[in-house]
Amino acid sequence: MARDQQLKERWEKLVTLLSNQFSQGEDLDLDAIIYLIGVQELGKVHNKYKKDEKLNLMHIAICRLLEPYGFYEFDFFDDEGWPHYTVKEELPPLKAGEQSVLMKEAIVNYFIEREVID
Repeated sequence: MARDQQLKERWEKLVTLLSNQFSQGEDLDLDAIIYLIGVQELGKVHNKYKKDEKLNLMHIAICRLLEPYGFYEFDFFDDEGWPHYTVKEELPPLKAGEQSVLMKEAIVNYFIEREVID
């Protein structure tokens, strides 16, 4: 199976799974899934978050997702338990479609690592 086709199928499977679990079946978009990963990485799943905290959660997720690609490296947890990352390598300029594919691939790999999908 072609790599792009496999990614597409895994992505659709993951969106269905997460949408059924977190949004009563209404398809979650890329940003919503990134937010969920941020909450998972922080480990405080039952908290209510303000707008700026939601953005920070998405930042945590992006750092964690791109860490295996060598762009970020985990640095430390602060006193409130929030993870912090350092930039190891700047992201290359990517077109919107390329960014989307990179993030979907990183998200799929994240959930494969956790054995949520195969």
